[in-house]
Amino acid sequence: MRNIAGLNLLSIGEIKLKNNLIAAPMAGISDKPFRNLCYQFGAGMTVSEMFLANSDVWHTDKSALRMTASEDIGVRAVQIVGSDPDEMARAAEFNVKHGAQLIDINMGCPAKKVNKKLAGSALMQYPELIKKILQKVVGAVDVPVTLKTRTGWNKDHRNCIEIAQIAQDCGIKAITIHGRTRACLFNGVAEYDSIKAVKEKVTIPVIANGDICTPEQAKDVFQYTQADAIMIGRAAQGRPWIFEEIAFYLAHGQLQKNKSIDEVEQVVLSHLDELYQFYGEYKGLRIARKHVNWYTKNYADSDQFRRLFSVLSNTSEQVNTLKAFFSQIRNNPKS
Repeated sequence: MRNIAGLNLLSIGEIKLKNNLIAAPMAGISDKPFRNLCYQFGAGMTVSEMFLANSDVWHTDKSALRMTASEDIGVRAVQIVGSDPDEMARAAEFNVKHGAQLIDINMGCPAKKVNKKLAGSALMQYPELIKKILQKVVGAVDVPVTLKTRTGWNKDHRNCIEIAQIAQDCGIKAITIHGRTRACLFNGVAEYDSIKAVKEKVTIPVIANGDICTPEQAKDVFQYTQADAIMIGRAAQGRPWIFEEIAFYLAHGQLQKNKSIDEVEQVVLSHLDELYQFYGEYKGLRIARKHVNWYTKNYADSDQFRRLFSVLSNTSEQVNTLKAFFSQIRNNPKS
Protein backbone atom coordinates (compact mmCIF):
# COMPACT_ATOMS: atom_id res chain seq x y z
CA MET A 1 0.00 0.00 0.00
CA ARG A 2 1.35 3.39 -0.94
CA ASN A 3 1.93 6.14 1.57
CA ILE A 4 -0.93 8.51 0.71
CA ALA A 5 0.89 11.64 1.86
CA GLY A 6 3.83 10.62 -0.30
CA LEU A 7 1.93 10.19 -3.57
CA ASN A 8 3.98 10.94 -6.64
CA LEU A 9 2.92 14.22 -8.22
CA LEU A 10 0.67 13.53 -11.16
CA SER A 11 2.14 14.02 -14.62
CA ILE A 12 -0.13 14.10 -17.65
CA GLY A 13 2.10 13.89 -20.67
CA GLU A 14 4.64 16.69 -20.23
CA ILE A 15 2.47 18.53 -17.71
CA LYS A 16 3.32 18.05 -14.04
CA LEU A 17 0.62 19.11 -11.60
CA LYS A 18 1.29 20.64 -8.18
CA ASN A 19 -0.76 17.86 -6.55
CA ASN A 20 -3.16 15.00 -7.28
CA LEU A 21 -6.44 16.87 -6.77
CA ILE A 22 -8.46 18.03 -9.77
CA ALA A 23 -11.56 20.24 -10.00
CA ALA A 24 -14.12 18.60 -12.25
CA PRO A 25 -15.60 20.24 -15.33
CA MET A 26 -19.22 21.06 -14.45
CA ALA A 27 -21.58 22.62 -17.00
CA GLY A 28 -22.84 25.99 -15.83
CA ILE A 29 -20.47 26.01 -12.86
CA SER A 30 -16.82 25.58 -13.86
CA ASP A 31 -16.41 29.04 -15.34
CA LYS A 32 -13.22 31.06 -15.01
CA PRO A 33 -14.07 32.65 -11.61
CA PHE A 34 -14.91 29.25 -10.08
CA ARG A 35 -11.89 27.50 -11.61
CA ASN A 36 -9.52 30.18 -10.37
CA LEU A 37 -11.01 29.96 -6.89
CA CYS A 38 -10.56 26.17 -6.80
CA TYR A 39 -6.97 26.53 -7.98
CA GLN A 40 -6.21 29.17 -5.36
CA PHE A 41 -7.61 26.81 -2.74
CA GLY A 42 -5.37 23.94 -3.71
CA ALA A 43 -6.67 22.15 -6.81
CA GLY A 44 -3.73 20.88 -8.83
CA MET A 45 -5.70 21.39 -12.03
CA THR A 46 -9.12 22.69 -13.02
CA VAL A 47 -11.01 21.77 -16.18
CA SER A 48 -13.34 24.06 -18.12
CA GLU A 49 -17.02 23.57 -18.80
CA MET A 50 -17.61 21.41 -21.86
CA PHE A 51 -16.95 23.16 -25.16
CA LEU A 52 -19.22 22.04 -28.01
CA ALA A 53 -17.52 20.54 -31.05
CA ASN A 54 -20.11 22.20 -33.28
CA SER A 55 -18.18 25.04 -34.95
CA ASP A 56 -21.40 26.99 -35.59
CA VAL A 57 -21.38 28.11 -31.94
CA TRP A 58 -17.67 28.75 -31.43
CA HIS A 59 -17.90 32.48 -31.92
CA THR A 60 -20.90 33.05 -29.68
CA ASP A 61 -20.52 34.89 -26.39
CA LYS A 62 -21.33 31.69 -24.51
CA SER A 63 -18.49 29.75 -26.15
CA ALA A 64 -16.06 32.65 -25.76
CA LEU A 65 -16.67 32.65 -22.01
CA ARG A 66 -15.96 28.91 -21.83
CA MET A 67 -12.59 29.12 -23.55
CA THR A 68 -9.40 29.38 -21.57
CA ALA A 69 -7.21 32.44 -21.92
CA SER A 70 -3.55 33.14 -21.32
CA GLU A 71 -4.38 34.96 -18.07
CA ASP A 72 -6.06 31.89 -16.57
CA ILE A 73 -4.08 30.52 -13.64
CA GLY A 74 -2.77 26.96 -13.54
CA VAL A 75 -2.94 24.45 -16.39
CA ARG A 76 -5.34 25.65 -19.08
CA ALA A 77 -7.46 22.52 -19.59
CA VAL A 78 -10.53 22.52 -21.86
CA GLN A 79 -13.12 19.78 -22.09
CA ILE A 80 -14.69 19.21 -25.49
CA VAL A 81 -17.89 17.31 -26.25
CA GLY A 82 -19.31 15.88 -29.46
CA SER A 83 -19.60 12.70 -31.49
CA ASP A 84 -18.09 13.42 -34.90
CA PRO A 85 -14.37 12.55 -34.98
CA ASP A 86 -13.46 15.34 -37.42
CA GLU A 87 -15.47 17.97 -35.54
CA MET A 88 -13.89 16.90 -32.27
CA ALA A 89 -10.41 17.17 -33.79
CA ARG A 90 -11.18 20.67 -35.08
CA ALA A 91 -12.54 21.69 -31.66
CA ALA A 92 -9.32 20.50 -30.05
CA GLU A 93 -7.20 22.41 -32.59
CA PHE A 94 -9.30 25.56 -32.13
CA ASN A 95 -8.86 25.55 -28.36
CA VAL A 96 -5.13 24.81 -28.49
CA LYS A 97 -4.75 27.69 -30.93
CA HIS A 98 -6.45 29.90 -28.33
CA GLY A 99 -4.28 28.82 -25.41
CA ALA A 100 -5.44 25.40 -24.18
CA GLN A 101 -2.58 23.34 -22.75
CA LEU A 102 -4.62 20.15 -22.29
CA ILE A 103 -7.71 18.76 -24.02
CA ASP A 104 -10.16 16.57 -22.13
CA ILE A 105 -12.79 14.57 -24.01
CA ASN A 106 -16.23 14.26 -22.42
CA MET A 107 -17.69 10.76 -22.54
CA GLY A 108 -19.26 10.95 -19.10
CA CYS A 109 -22.04 13.53 -19.25
CA PRO A 110 -25.41 11.79 -18.64
CA ALA A 111 -27.64 14.73 -19.68
CA LYS A 112 -30.40 13.80 -22.14
CA LYS A 113 -29.79 16.82 -24.38
CA VAL A 114 -26.15 15.72 -24.75
CA ASN A 115 -26.83 11.99 -25.07
CA LYS A 116 -29.53 12.38 -27.71
CA LYS A 117 -26.81 13.81 -29.96
CA LEU A 118 -24.78 10.66 -29.29
CA ALA A 119 -22.31 12.64 -27.20
CA GLY A 120 -21.17 12.38 -23.59
CA SER A 121 -21.79 9.01 -21.94
CA ALA A 122 -23.92 7.80 -24.87
CA LEU A 123 -20.65 7.15 -26.70
CA MET A 124 -19.83 4.33 -24.29
CA GLN A 125 -22.21 2.17 -26.30
CA TYR A 126 -19.94 2.47 -29.35
CA PRO A 127 -16.30 1.51 -28.69
CA GLU A 128 -15.34 1.69 -32.38
CA LEU A 129 -16.59 5.27 -32.64
CA ILE A 130 -14.74 6.11 -29.42
CA LYS A 131 -11.54 4.77 -30.98
CA LYS A 132 -12.00 6.96 -34.07
CA ILE A 133 -12.65 10.07 -31.98
CA LEU A 134 -9.65 9.49 -29.74
CA GLN A 135 -7.31 8.81 -32.66
CA LYS A 136 -8.46 11.95 -34.50
CA VAL A 137 -8.16 14.24 -31.48
CA VAL A 138 -4.81 12.90 -30.32
CA GLY A 139 -3.48 13.21 -33.86
CA ALA A 140 -4.72 16.77 -34.25
CA VAL A 141 -2.93 18.47 -31.35
CA ASP A 142 0.47 18.46 -29.72
CA VAL A 143 -0.80 18.84 -26.15
CA PRO A 144 -1.87 16.01 -23.83
CA VAL A 145 -5.36 14.62 -24.43
CA THR A 146 -7.31 13.03 -21.57
CA LEU A 147 -10.65 11.22 -21.40
CA LYS A 148 -13.50 11.32 -18.88
CA THR A 149 -15.97 8.43 -18.85
CA ARG A 150 -18.42 6.55 -16.69
CA THR A 151 -18.24 2.87 -15.82
CA GLY A 152 -20.58 2.00 -18.69
CA TRP A 153 -23.95 2.72 -20.26
CA ASN A 154 -25.88 0.73 -17.65
CA LYS A 155 -25.22 -1.95 -15.05
CA ASP A 156 -25.54 -4.71 -17.64
CA HIS A 157 -22.99 -3.03 -19.88
CA ARG A 158 -20.05 -1.89 -17.79
CA ASN A 159 -17.19 -1.54 -20.25
CA CYS A 160 -14.87 0.99 -18.63
CA ILE A 161 -11.93 -1.42 -18.73
CA GLU A 162 -12.33 -1.91 -22.47
CA ILE A 163 -12.66 1.84 -23.04
CA ALA A 164 -9.62 2.58 -20.86
CA GLN A 165 -7.52 0.09 -22.84
CA ILE A 166 -8.68 1.65 -26.13
CA ALA A 167 -7.82 5.08 -24.72
CA GLN A 168 -4.33 3.98 -23.74
CA ASP A 169 -3.72 2.43 -27.17
CA CYS A 170 -4.86 5.66 -28.85
CA GLY A 171 -2.39 7.84 -26.95
CA ILE A 172 -4.69 9.24 -24.28
CA LYS A 173 -2.49 10.47 -21.41
CA ALA A 174 -4.90 9.96 -18.47
CA ILE A 175 -8.44 8.73 -17.90
CA THR A 176 -10.97 9.95 -15.36
CA ILE A 177 -13.74 7.57 -14.36
CA HIS A 178 -16.91 8.71 -12.65
CA GLY A 179 -17.91 5.63 -10.69
CA ARG A 180 -21.44 5.35 -12.04
CA THR A 181 -23.07 4.14 -15.23
CA ARG A 182 -24.98 6.56 -17.41
CA ALA A 183 -28.22 4.96 -16.22
CA CYS A 184 -27.33 5.81 -12.62
CA LEU A 185 -27.13 9.55 -13.41
CA PHE A 186 -26.00 10.90 -10.00
CA ASN A 187 -28.01 8.41 -7.93
CA GLY A 188 -26.79 5.59 -5.74
CA VAL A 189 -23.19 5.27 -4.62
CA ALA A 190 -20.03 5.38 -6.68
CA GLU A 191 -18.56 2.05 -7.85
CA TYR A 192 -14.98 2.22 -6.71
CA ASP A 193 -14.54 -1.46 -7.62
CA SER A 194 -14.75 -0.48 -11.30
CA ILE A 195 -12.19 2.28 -10.92
CA LYS A 196 -9.86 -0.08 -9.09
CA ALA A 197 -10.26 -2.65 -11.85
CA VAL A 198 -9.33 -0.10 -14.51
CA LYS A 199 -6.26 0.95 -12.54
CA GLU A 200 -5.11 -2.67 -12.52
CA LYS A 201 -5.40 -2.98 -16.30
CA VAL A 202 -3.77 0.17 -17.70
CA THR A 203 -0.53 2.03 -17.16
CA ILE A 204 -1.75 5.58 -17.91
CA PRO A 205 -2.83 7.65 -14.89
CA VAL A 206 -6.32 6.87 -13.60
CA ILE A 207 -8.33 9.61 -11.90
CA ALA A 208 -11.17 8.61 -9.56
CA ASN A 209 -14.36 10.67 -9.51
CA GLY A 210 -17.67 10.37 -7.67
CA ASP A 211 -18.94 10.82 -4.10
CA ILE A 212 -15.71 12.25 -2.71
CA CYS A 213 -17.06 14.84 -0.29
CA THR A 214 -14.68 14.82 2.69
CA PRO A 215 -10.94 14.52 3.30
CA GLU A 216 -11.51 11.11 4.91
CA GLN A 217 -13.36 9.87 1.82
CA ALA A 218 -10.57 11.17 -0.39
CA LYS A 219 -7.99 9.15 1.55
CA ASP A 220 -10.17 6.03 1.44
CA VAL A 221 -10.64 6.32 -2.34
CA PHE A 222 -6.91 6.76 -2.91
CA GLN A 223 -6.15 3.71 -0.78
CA TYR A 224 -8.85 1.45 -2.19
CA THR A 225 -8.65 2.25 -5.89
CA GLN A 226 -4.90 3.04 -6.01
CA ALA A 227 -5.90 5.87 -8.37
CA ASP A 228 -3.24 8.38 -9.34
CA ALA A 229 -5.49 11.36 -8.58
CA ILE A 230 -9.03 12.21 -7.56
CA MET A 231 -11.48 14.62 -9.15
CA ILE A 232 -13.90 16.67 -7.06
CA GLY A 233 -17.11 18.05 -8.54
CA ARG A 234 -20.29 18.70 -6.57
CA ALA A 235 -18.49 18.73 -3.20
CA ALA A 236 -16.68 21.92 -4.27
CA GLN A 237 -19.93 23.79 -4.84
CA GLY A 238 -20.08 26.30 -2.00
CA ARG A 239 -16.86 24.82 -0.60
CA PRO A 240 -14.03 25.48 -3.07
CA TRP A 241 -11.56 25.20 -0.19
CA ILE A 242 -12.23 21.45 -0.03
CA PHE A 243 -9.04 20.94 -2.04
CA GLU A 244 -6.82 22.48 0.63
CA GLU A 245 -8.75 20.55 3.31
CA ILE A 246 -8.02 17.27 1.51
CA ALA A 247 -4.38 18.17 0.87
CA PHE A 248 -3.90 19.06 4.55
CA TYR A 249 -5.50 15.82 5.72
CA LEU A 250 -3.44 13.67 3.36
CA ALA A 251 -0.25 15.40 4.48
CA HIS A 252 -0.88 15.58 8.24
CA GLY A 253 -3.45 12.88 9.02
CA GLN A 254 -5.74 15.35 10.76
CA LEU A 255 -8.48 17.73 9.71
CA GLN A 256 -7.76 21.35 9.02
CA LYS A 257 -9.45 23.90 11.24
CA ASN A 258 -12.80 25.01 9.80
CA LYS A 259 -12.92 28.38 8.10
CA SER A 260 -14.18 31.20 10.27
CA ILE A 261 -17.29 33.18 9.37
CA ASP A 262 -15.03 36.09 8.41
CA GLU A 263 -13.01 33.88 6.07
CA VAL A 264 -16.09 32.40 4.42
CA GLU A 265 -17.61 35.84 3.98
CA GLN A 266 -14.45 37.09 2.29
CA VAL A 267 -14.41 34.12 -0.12
CA VAL A 268 -18.05 34.62 -1.08
CA LEU A 269 -17.72 38.37 -1.58
CA SER A 270 -14.58 37.88 -3.65
CA HIS A 271 -16.31 35.23 -5.76
CA LEU A 272 -19.27 37.55 -6.39
CA ASP A 273 -16.98 40.39 -7.41
CA GLU A 274 -15.24 38.09 -9.92
CA LEU A 275 -18.59 37.00 -11.33
CA TYR A 276 -19.75 40.59 -11.77
CA GLN A 277 -16.51 41.51 -13.53
CA PHE A 278 -16.46 38.41 -15.75
CA TYR A 279 -20.10 38.40 -16.86
CA GLY A 280 -21.22 41.96 -16.26
CA GLU A 281 -23.93 42.95 -13.77
CA TYR A 282 -26.98 41.49 -15.52
CA LYS A 283 -25.67 37.96 -15.96
CA GLY A 284 -23.21 38.02 -13.07
CA LEU A 285 -25.81 38.63 -10.37
CA ARG A 286 -27.98 35.82 -11.74
CA ILE A 287 -25.13 33.33 -11.74
CA ALA A 288 -24.18 34.51 -8.24
CA ARG A 289 -27.52 33.28 -6.90
CA LYS A 290 -26.76 29.57 -7.20
CA HIS A 291 -23.28 29.95 -5.72
CA VAL A 292 -24.57 31.92 -2.73
CA ASN A 293 -27.24 29.27 -2.28
CA TRP A 294 -24.50 26.64 -1.97
CA TYR A 295 -22.29 28.75 0.27
CA THR A 296 -25.09 29.44 2.77
CA LYS A 297 -27.32 26.35 2.68
CA ASN A 298 -25.78 24.71 5.76
CA TYR A 299 -26.34 27.64 8.08
CA ALA A 300 -29.34 27.29 10.37
CA ASP A 301 -32.38 29.34 9.39
CA SER A 302 -30.82 30.41 6.08
CA ASP A 303 -33.90 29.54 4.00
CA GLN A 304 -35.43 32.98 4.32
CA PHE A 305 -32.17 34.68 3.37
CA ARG A 306 -31.77 32.51 0.27
CA ARG A 307 -35.33 33.22 -0.86
CA LEU A 308 -34.68 36.94 -0.47
CA PHE A 309 -31.31 36.75 -2.23
CA SER A 310 -32.84 34.94 -5.21
CA VAL A 311 -34.96 37.95 -6.18
CA LEU A 312 -32.46 40.79 -5.67
CA SER A 313 -31.95 42.64 -8.93
CA ASN A 314 -28.70 44.57 -8.57
CA THR A 315 -25.21 43.75 -7.40
CA SER A 316 -25.01 46.29 -4.57
CA GLU A 317 -28.20 44.81 -3.04
CA GLN A 318 -26.65 41.35 -3.25
CA VAL A 319 -23.44 42.44 -1.55
CA ASN A 320 -25.18 44.39 1.22
CA THR A 321 -27.68 41.59 1.89
CA LEU A 322 -24.90 39.03 2.04
CA LYS A 323 -22.88 41.17 4.47
CA ALA A 324 -25.97 41.54 6.67
CA PHE A 325 -26.48 37.77 6.62
CA PHE A 326 -22.93 37.05 7.77
CA SER A 327 -23.17 39.79 10.40
CA GLN A 328 -26.26 38.04 11.78
CA ILE A 329 -24.37 34.72 11.85
CA ARG A 330 -21.53 36.36 13.78
CA ASN A 331 -23.96 37.79 16.31
CA ASN A 332 -25.67 34.43 16.72
CA PRO A 333 -22.87 31.82 16.70
CA LYS A 334 -25.30 28.91 17.01
CA SER A 335 -26.62 29.60 13.49
